[in-house]
Amino acid sequence: MDEKDPLSAAVIGAAIEVHRLLGPGLLECLYHRALRFELGLRGVPFRSEEPVPVNYKGQHLGDDLRLDLIVADQLIVELKAVDHLHPIHEAQLITYLKLTGLRTGLLINFNVRLLKEGIKRMVL
Repeated sequence: MDEKDPLSAAVIGAAIEVHRLLGPGLLECLYHRALRFELGLRGVPFRSEEPVPVNYKGQHLGDDLRLDLIVADQLIVELKAVDHLHPIHEAQLITYLKLTGLRTGLLINFNVRLLKEGIKRMVL
C-alpha cells in the first residue's frame, strides 16, 4: 500500500491477519468481529455500525443505514464475504462516501484465496 496512506495500510494489515488466521468461507459478521478485535489490538481508532442519516430533497429518510467501520473519522471500510466483488459493491461504497462526505474507502472481501485479491481502495 502507498506510504502516503498509512491508515489504509493499517486496516489492510489487520485484515490480512484476520484472513490469515480464519481463512475464507465464514460469515461476514465473523470477519467484522475479528477485524474490530484486531484493530483494537493495534490501537487503530474506529467506530462500528455507525448510523448515517439519509436525506432526500430536504426530507430526512432515517438513520437505518449502518456503515461497517469508520476508521479514524477518515476511512470507510465496507466488508463482504461473497464469491466475487461486483460493480454494485463499488457503487455502494461510493454512495457511502458521498453520504458521509469522506473521500476514501476500502472494500474488503474475505471470501477469497488471497486477501489481496479481495481488496479495492476507492477515492472520491
